[in-house]
Parts: sequence; structure tokens; C-alpha cells
Amino acid sequence: MSVFWKLRWFFRQQWRRYLVAVIALVIVGFAVLVPPWITGRVVDAIAQETLTMRALLGYVGIVLGIAVVSYAMRVIWRVALFGASYELANQLRQQIYSHLTRQPSSFFQQHGTGDLMARSTNDIQAVEMTAGEAVLALFDGALTGLLVLTVLVTLISWELTLIALIPWPIVGYFMWRFGQELHESFRLAQARFSDLNDKVQESLAGVRLIRAFGREAVEDDQFNAIAREANEANQRVARTDSKYDPAISLAVGMSFLLSIGGGAWFIVQGVMTLGQLTSFTLYLGFMIWPMFAVGWMLNLVERGQAAYNRIEELLHTEPTIADNGQMQDAVEPSLSIRVERYQHASDAEPAIKDLSIEVPAGSLLGIVGPTGAGKTTLLDLLVRLQEGTAADIRLGGVPLQDFTLHNLRHHLAVVPQTPFLFSASIADNIAMGAMASSQEAIEQVARIAEIHDDILRFPQGYQTLVGERGVTLSGGQKQRLAIARALLLDAPVLILDDALSAVDVRTEQSILTHLREARASRTTLIACHRLTAIETADQIVVLQQGEIIERGTHAELLAQPGWYRRTYDYQQLEQAVEDGR
Repeated sequence: MSVFWKLRWFFRQQWRRYLVAVIALVIVGFAVLVPPWITGRVVDAIAQETLTMRALLGYVGIVLGIAVVSYAMRVIWRVALFGASYELANQLRQQIYSHLTRQPSSFFQQHGTGDLMARSTNDIQAVEMTAGEAVLALFDGALTGLLVLTVLVTLISWELTLIALIPWPIVGYFMWRFGQELHESFRLAQARFSDLNDKVQESLAGVRLIRAFGREAVEDDQFNAIAREANEANQRVARTDSKYDPAISLAVGMSFLLSIGGGAWFIVQGVMTLGQLTSFTLYLGFMIWPMFAVGWMLNLVERGQAAYNRIEELLHTEPTIADNGQMQDAVEPSLSIRVERYQHASDAEPAIKDLSIEVPAGSLLGIVGPTGAGKTTLLDLLVRLQEGTAADIRLGGVPLQDFTLHNLRHHLAVVPQTPFLFSASIADNIAMGAMASSQEAIEQVARIAEIHDDILRFPQGYQTLVGERGVTLSGGQKQRLAIARALLLDAPVLILDDALSAVDVRTEQSILTHLREARASRTTLIACHRLTAIETADQIVVLQQGEIIERGTHAELLAQPGWYRRTYDYQQLEQAVEDGR
């Protein structure tokens, strides 16, 4: 029952809806007590041969009136109560989504996509049912049971009521036992569902690789093993769940048997009439709902408790990148980067150390080095996807930590190594960060990124759907679309993280020429492996094992017998071979 206490913030927020639902349920609870009382009066009148047509029509009119009122009140409480529970689900999804967008990349290395999807769907649905149907079962079941017991004890026979309630304490004990079993089994079932989601997502994302390596049988076996575990966990939930209804039905049946036997003896003794026993059995029939409501409520509460614990575990994972800055103004696009030491884990080797770079506003910085030199880590520090206490990075002379994350990201446009495209049109993918952009602006940045002509070759042009993750496009087309998307933001600082690796040298040079013209007063950082991309850079730094081993312009670095010169000569030779020279 602690889940209700944990959800008190929402009950306070939606108290008006819950109050309307409670009032409507109270009216319905009192209204349904009238027909059994009238039925008993009619039975006694028939037995005594005193029933008249006028009295019968009056009773029928009362019953019809109560039916209309009950119908209206049931509509009202359903709209109010379930509307509130749907609002809870909506708020939890928004909280989870907002929370996930603030998490660093390390968070997603620890949590699988399938697990996050399970917490955002199945778990939220379980909590939604707790805030809706479980509240209904708790309140309406308790109200109905209390009203019916009051009528049975005060208006009919308290002795027969005690006899009818003999089985209830026994079934109450078993309800408690079933609840304990259900909580643990449902928690395990949700965890196995997360594993299943993870496996399906991973397999679909890598379906081409699976086919290329002929791993279909292996993947089938792995999926079937996880599916069997998920099935076994759900079977345990079903076995526990299936115990509720038989236990309740047995208790209700025993109550009816005892009430009929006891009532018949009371009639023989002359202390109860046939009409009173008829009313008693009808009222006792109303007690079926409170009994089932208890089992249903316990079932939903245990599911909701397990699900809400998983949601809380996710929401209580604090982002390692704190958004505590207050700076919301625009600054000039100059950069000052000083990293004394940065390591991904406390016991790991430093990814960057003793690094110092000054980037004047409007300049182009090239960052090169062998694989694993720390290029991407440095760019992640710059955009605050990662953060270290020994790193002092300033934008326009202001420490990055002083900016709000929204304002900092507004100053930066990033094209990552692996561009991500959404299942939308090409135009929508380009305008993702600036949805109000005109078609002319979209086409302009597409021309700069050398993708405009490719787009026009598609049957629907800019309205062509690219498929999930851009599956219909080549690697070079994806990269150029991502560059166009970043250019449309017109951010003061543009960061290209090996974003031209999938295009040929001629296309690369054309894109870079257009970039220099379009961003003459803006700052650009290019991290790459192909050195032709940074030949015109104002400054080039060469990283190796997180340290700067060379620094200068293209001409200055070629004049030195170091890594840059050797790599450039090798790439020129490689290009000559490809061109057939």
C-alpha cells in the first residue's frame, strides 16, 4: 500500500478530480441499496396479498429513477477517476523523457534501450492502473462493503450477518499471502520483459550484420532462451493471479450457504420474514464486489508498487552533468580549452592530459591524431556530454558550467561521427533543430553540404521518407544531411567530429569551401582522420594518447618530421593510387 503514499504528490495535484469521483461513487453506493429493500417489500406484500398495482408502479418508478441517476453518476466517476490516472501516465512519461535527455552517454551504457522502453511503457501502465482502478477498488469496495454491512446489521439481522461473515477472516489471510507472492513475481516478470525488449531492439538494429555473419540460428537460440525466461516469469505471475478469484468465490459461496441455512432457521423460529431473507441475500450479493475488489486492489497495488519502484530507480539517477548555470546571454565564439587531466573512470588511464588550446572567434581549428588519441573525448568535454573537475573550458571567456545547458547547446552545433536520422522526410530531418525554417533555407544549407542534387534525384525530393535511422541513404548522404542540419542552426560554434569520412575528397573539398564562405565570422572545429579536411585551418593540433604532440598550421606541420608529415605523405600516396596516377 506504500505506493499510494508515494503517489501523494499526484493525489494532491488532482484532488478535484478525485473528489468528484468520490462524490459520484457515494451517490451510486447509496442508490444501489434501494432496489433490494424494495424487492423485499414487494415479496412480503405478495406473501401477505397486500400488493396493489399503484404500489407496484410506484416501486418500479423508484427503481427506474435510481437506474438513471446511477448511470449518470457512473459516467461522471469514470471520466474523473480514469482521466486522472491517464494524466498520471502522461506526466510520468514526460518526466522520464525529460530525465533521459539530461543523462550523459555513460548512463546509456549502463541501461539498455529495451529496459528504458519497458519502464516507459509497461511500468507506467501498471502505475496508471494503480492510480485509477486500484483507487476505485479501494474506495468503492470499502464504501459498498460498509454500507451493505450497515444495512444488514441495523435493518435486517446482525446475527445472520455474523454467520455470513465467518469465512472472511480466512480468505483475508490468503489475500495477504497472495499479495506478497505477486509483488516479487511481477517485479521479476518486468525485469525479464526488459531483457526481452533489449534483445529484440539489438537484433533489429543489427539485422544486416546478423545475416552477413550467418548468425540467424545463434540469435534465434539466444532470443528463445530469453523468451522462455520471460514466459516462466509471467507464468509465475499468472499462477499467483489465478489464486485470487477461486479464493474469493469460495468465500462468497460459503457466505451464501451459511446465510441461507441460518436464514431458513430464523424464518422457522419466526424472527425473520421471507422478504427480509430475500433482501438479505440480495444485499449479500452486493458483498461479492467488495470481496473481489479487495483481491483486485491488492493485485493492482502489488503490480503498481513493483513498477513504481523501477520508475523511481530510473528518475532518482541524478545526471552527472549538473544544469546549475545561470548564463543565458549570447557570447562571442572564442574558446579557451585547458585540461590538466581527464579520465573516464577513477582507475583508468587519462584520456586527456596537459592540454591547452586557444581558439579565437571566427577561426578554424583542426584536431587530428591516431585512433584513440582523445579527439572525441575532447569534443564531448566541449559540449558537456562529459565533464571533469580538472578541465577548464571557456566559451567567450565564460566557463561552460556557468551557462545553462540550453544556452550552451544554443551556441554549439555538432555533427557526430555516426549521424542519426529520424523516420521522417529529408526536409524534416534537416530542419530538426529549427522546425520553423523555410524551404528556401533548407535548400540553401543542403547546397552548402553538397546534398541538394542527391535529394532532387529521389522521387519525392525533400519529402522523401528516409526510413528508420536513414536506412534508405548511403553513409555519405547521411553525413551530408547531418551537416546541413547543423548549418541550419547557424550556431556560433560548429563542431564536425569526423563528419566527412564517408564522402570522397572532391566532395569534401567542395563542402569545406562552402563552409568557409558561409561561416566566415563563425568558429569551426574539425576533428578528422583525413588531413585534407584541415589544410586551410588557422590552427591544427595533433593528439596522441590525450596529449598535444604537434601544433601549427598545415604548412608548419609539413615542415616538421613528425606524425602529421608522415600521415599526410601516406594519405597522398594512397590517393594517388586510387586515382590511378
